[in-house]
Amino acid sequence: MIPSRVNLINVLVPVKRAIDYAVKIRIAKDGKGVDTTVKHSMNPFDEIAVEEAIRLKERTKAVTSIIALSIGPAKSVETLRTALAMGADSAVHIVTPEAPSPSSNPEPVNVAAAIKAVIDRSKAAGADKAIDLVIMGKQAIDDDSGSTGGMLAGMLGWGQGTFASKLDVDKASGKVEVTREIDGGLSRIESKLPIVVTTDLRLSEPRYASLPNIMKAKKKKIESLKPEDLGIDLSPRMSVLSVSEPPKRVGGGKVENVDELVQKLKEGGIV
Repeated sequence: MIPSRVNLINVLVPVKRAIDYAVKIRIAKDGKGVDTTVKHSMNPFDEIAVEEAIRLKERTKAVTSIIALSIGPAKSVETLRTALAMGADSAVHIVTPEAPSPSSNPEPVNVAAAIKAVIDRSKAAGADKAIDLVIMGKQAIDDDSGSTGGMLAGMLGWGQGTFASKLDVDKASGKVEVTREIDGGLSRIESKLPIVVTTDLRLSEPRYASLPNIMKAKKKKIESLKPEDLGIDLSPRMSVLSVSEPPKRVGGGKVENVDELVQKLKEGGIV
């Protein structure tokens, strides 16, 4: 007998391998991107999403499975291993070509389509495998698009709770409450499962993976898929013409009095 779906919540957490936040970004030699031959790590907002999924499982016992998903070249497996070491149960890797292939770093709309395909595939595998909740970072720090979560919810026809600073799931009713920080206060929204939730910085503080968990992560399953296995096309719809650094700041000048300052402001078109 299959238990009620309210008592079975499978969580999908998409994670992205991005340039580490501490790395100084440099323009690539071809002027059409940034230098990617630097240290990479899990996108910080995605790391928060993994932590929240684990806490949800520990706190409510409503979560039965946490699946990490990454879309990218072979090295994305390292990011998935990090998620597994933190506490995710299994992982899915959608393999893309190595850079500089245009589809090595898919656009948000293609990422959303890929995540949807994985969710549809989980439904086809049976009720106990179906994904009910997606927790993902509100944005990736490399492109700062912040649009994948909303696109995914639209494609699925699910509810969405964006920029979550607090997340509560009621196991009995299957209701989800998302608290968001807004100007001057807090906004709370309530939705029934299934739902897409995107994480803000203050939702949780990611844990460090312990050595035993790192060792256990090596034995956890990572399923490798190609885009064609899911019937999706990750070809870009846009092309980057050029990337350039912002102009360097120049030193300011000194003025002798207020009248001279006003004149300078007028000449600069400020007044």
